[in-house]
Amino acid sequence: MGRWEPNARGRLAEAALELYSERGYEQTTVAEIAKRAGLTERTFFRHYADKREVLFDGANALQERFVDAVAEAQESAAPIDAMAAGLQAVTDVFAGRREYSRRRQAVIQANAELRERELIKLASMSTALAGALRGRGVAEPVASLTAEAGVAVFKVGFELWIAPAEQRELSQVMRESLDALKSATASGQTV
Repeated sequence: MGRWEPNARGRLAEAALELYSERGYEQTTVAEIAKRAGLTERTFFRHYADKREVLFDGANALQERFVDAVAEAQESAAPIDAMAAGLQAVTDVFAGRREYSRRRQAVIQANAELRERELIKLASMSTALAGALRGRGVAEPVASLTAEAGVAVFKVGFELWIAPAEQRELSQVMRESLDALKSATASGQTV
């Protein structure tokens, strides 16, 4: 087996996604993932706690980038504008990964356990973003409401971006989604 070959983590992630797409998440074992990647089960467990986490690798780094960008936005920025800075900061994480993201999301949508895990990750992101806003001096409930709105924009924008016919860049989709939210909440405005 090719244990010494580079990029074991990436190879395991790709092998897992291929198998989940072909056979389904529940029918795929860690042994099969490791074998497809040309690695051992032991190597798999050095990189991932379980077969579910293969799909959520990078979620913590994404959250950290989002939170840091919100925290570091211009001091004078309104809470929603700090959230816009965060949304912009995370878009480059997905550069060149639209097709992978489409395949990953299809696997997640096909399994209730994975959908639940995704919701937990999004809830964690919202909590962290609210904390970043509070650190900027934003009071409650504005901090939590803005964080929830930011996660909703991220979720909706991401879903639009991975749609089969979509060609726009993620940054454009995120900006347009945030603008739609701002328009919907502007007083006296109709959408």
